[in-house]
Amino acid sequence: MRKAFKYKLYPTRQQEAAMLTMLETHRRLYNRALAERKDAWEQERRSVSYVDQSAQLKIERTTNPYLALTNFSSCQATLRRLDKAFQAFFRRVKAGETAGYPRFKGRNRFATVDFPGYRNGCKLDGDRMYFQHVGRVRIKLHRPIEGTIKTVSFTRQADGWHVVFSCDLGDVHAAPHPGPLAGLDLGLKAFLVTSDGESIKPPKFYRKAEKALRRAQRRVSRRQKGSKRRAKAVQILAKAHLHITNQRRDFHHKTARKLVTQYGAIAHEELNIKGIARTRLAKSTYDVGWGQFLNILHSKAEEAGCVVIPVPAKNTTQACSACEALPETPKTLKDRVHRCTNCGYEADRDLNAALNIKRLGSSRQALTSSVDAVV
Repeated sequence: MRKAFKYKLYPTRQQEAAMLTMLETHRRLYNRALAERKDAWEQERRSVSYVDQSAQLKIERTTNPYLALTNFSSCQATLRRLDKAFQAFFRRVKAGETAGYPRFKGRNRFATVDFPGYRNGCKLDGDRMYFQHVGRVRIKLHRPIEGTIKTVSFTRQADGWHVVFSCDLGDVHAAPHPGPLAGLDLGLKAFLVTSDGESIKPPKFYRKAEKALRRAQRRVSRRQKGSKRRAKAVQILAKAHLHITNQRRDFHHKTARKLVTQYGAIAHEELNIKGIARTRLAKSTYDVGWGQFLNILHSKAEEAGCVVIPVPAKNTTQACSACEALPETPKTLKDRVHRCTNCGYEADRDLNAALNIKRLGSSRQALTSSVDAVV
């Protein structure tokens, strides 16, 4: 199991200048490699692979002084990053999806340098993080690192520099959680409602910050492009967005931790988040961040011995949790109370859906257990 640990870096002015130069060198390497692939195909119908560009990189480092001041493995990681972008592009083309050709990276779209091997150009030394051609940068280790460090990355964000350690925790064999099964109904009026009747309100971090964001954006638009005052205004706006992102992630982590501590199995519906985000509910959908929450929930459940069971979302809102009958007239978003004309059961709309999800999760859990017993 892999787990990432992120810490704040405090470089000196000279170290920050070296990190910015290295970041710009990697960005130009990425763009140059992308241009080479693009031109080779358009002009010669020839494909350029990662192996070809990695071999060429060795020659370029002897003539390019900026590439010479970078770690060779980190440059290879940047080329692999481009190769992964092309692999994803071809996979989407083959699947008939909207492809999205790899894009050239502007100065604001490339913020990370990867070191694919620990102790190869990077090393943690007490309260200092060593990077080749940068030096020993002060780091704030606010929590211990677990497992074996495999890869290291430093990244630039609106609030400064950070380092991310990707660590291998080995095979996690957590004891099965003795808690009960719960169904979760994710929504917008309530962030989630459990089958036990517990409801968590959506924090609406973006909605609450819209007024401040609007003012910050207007401040940017009034500044002259290319000026230092505009750069400062952009920095203020970026910090505001980052604060919202951090608030949302913190809320997701705490909510997921509470759930995996309380329940031994959690069933949730398989939401079509991209489809919902294309409707008039797009802003609220992106604000709650269901996708990020479910990823965090699955990760924390694995460590806690909790089982997460995705179930189909079809009819979980419409069907009656008491008799499983469907209504003659489908419920709309305005109908917040479930009233069954077949058995007379009445409950909150979201609670009824959570109970349906729990029933489906119980069926899938029993099926999985029977298959494991046969095997």
